[in-house]
Amino acid sequence: MIHMLSAFDLGDDEAMSDFQVAYAAFVADLEKAGLIASASPLGARHADTPMDTDDSRDHTLFSILSFRDRPQLDAAYAHIEARAHPGTASHGDMYARVRKAVFTCWEDISQAG
Repeated sequence: MIHMLSAFDLGDDEAMSDFQVAYAAFVADLEKAGLIASASPLGARHADTPMDTDDSRDHTLFSILSFRDRPQLDAAYAHIEARAHPGTASHGDMYARVRKAVFTCWEDISQAG
């Protein structure tokens, strides 16, 4: 499984409730198109704990999208990049509400058997 961590902040005039609706619509569109395996709920940072050691970023919100494999990840990117519908309209609506977005992808390491 491949995962993509999105770290971001909301735009200055964005309400969390509006963003939650936009994120849910985006996730639903990708699920309907078969372009993601799953999505996490939105998460808020807890920077006031010694467990949070990332001093290089100050993002306050996070989400994780998970993909079955590299072909599904690449298909999701191509779908958004090509401005194909239905997924990209909801992506544009959601993405317009964030600032300072950073994305990190990683793949699960299989257990040796």
